Amino acid sequence: MTGIEIAAGYVFAWAVRKARRVAGRTDAEIDRALDAGMDRLHELVSAKLGQDPALERAVEEAESGQEELTERTRRRLTDALEDAAERDTAFDEALRQAVADIEAVSGEASSGGVVSGNTFSGPTAVQTGHHNRQDNRFGA
Repeated sequence: MTGIEIAAGYVFAWAVRKARRVAGRTDAEIDRALDAGMDRLHELVSAKLGQDPALERAVEEAESGQEELTERTRRRLTDALEDAAERDTAFDEALRQAVADIEAVSGEASSGGVVSGNTFSGPTAVQTGHHNRQDNRFGA
């Protein structure tokens, strides 16, 4: 999947998040960072594409409660983003950076603080931290 296709997915995800706010937030700081990154991406894409029918359709699909873009809308939005990126290198770079920023925050959300599928027999401690990057693991 190309960066443009990922950007199209994030644009849709932004619209879904705005259409229905998630009540059970697991990590408020990461959630705020994701919201901020997705807001920046949406502002960037909206400023570039304006009233493009593909973008409008993606928002409509999100607001209707769909969990994913239809294949046709995804193709149309991806094509619109690719065309804009080909014509404007500054937009292309800004789009790639916005996607990278969101992926970095998403990686934080999925990589820290989870202990799953483990069997411990005896004293065990797991400590994780994001900002001071502290990982201590003790166990047999």
